[in-house]
Amino acid sequence: MKTLCLHSCCGPCSTVVIERLKERFDVTVFYCNPNIEPFEEYEKRKDEQKKVCKVWNVPFVDADYDNAGWHDFVQGLEKEKEGGARCEKCFAFRLKRTAEYAKQNGFDLFATTLSVSPHKNTNVINAVGQEISQEVGIEFLPESFKKKDGYLRSIQISKELGLYRQNYCGCLFAKNQGKDE
Repeated sequence: MKTLCLHSCCGPCSTVVIERLKERFDVTVFYCNPNIEPFEEYEKRKDEQKKVCKVWNVPFVDADYDNAGWHDFVQGLEKEKEGGARCEKCFAFRLKRTAEYAKQNGFDLFATTLSVSPHKNTNVINAVGQEISQEVGIEFLPESFKKKDGYLRSIQISKELGLYRQNYCGCLFAKNQGKDE
C-alpha cells in the first residue's frame, strides 16, 4: 500500500476522509493549522484530532504552531471575505508544509481533508495542491471528499464519537467577519 500524508484541518473533517482513504493507503495524519486562533482553540481541535487518529489507529504528527509565520504569509488579506484570496493563501501555506514534510519523510503522496467541507472550494484546494505538488516534487491526491455525502457522514461519525465541532474555520479574521457590519 502506498503511504499518504494527510493534512487535516480538524478531527471532525478527518473522520470520513480517513475512513475512505484507509482502504487504499497507509495514512498518517499531519496536523498543520497555524491559522487557528486563539491557541486554546488550536489545542482543543488538536486533541479531537488525536482522538480520531486513535479510533482509526493512524499515526498523528503535530506540525509546529507557526501562527506568526502564517500571519506574515496572509498579510494584506485580513479584510478578505471568507472563501477569498486569504483562504487560498492559507491553503497554500498549510499544504506546502504538508508536502515538504511528506517528501522529507518518504511518503508516496499527500492529500488534505479540506475538500470535505461544503464551505470550501474543492477546485481551488485541488489546484493549490497540484501546484505545490509540482513545486515540492511529491504527488498530490486531488479528491472531493464531500462527494457521496462525505460531509454528512463526517457529522454522523463526529456525533457517534462525541467530537467537539467548531463553529468557524479557524482564523479570527473569519470568526469576526460580520460582527461589525
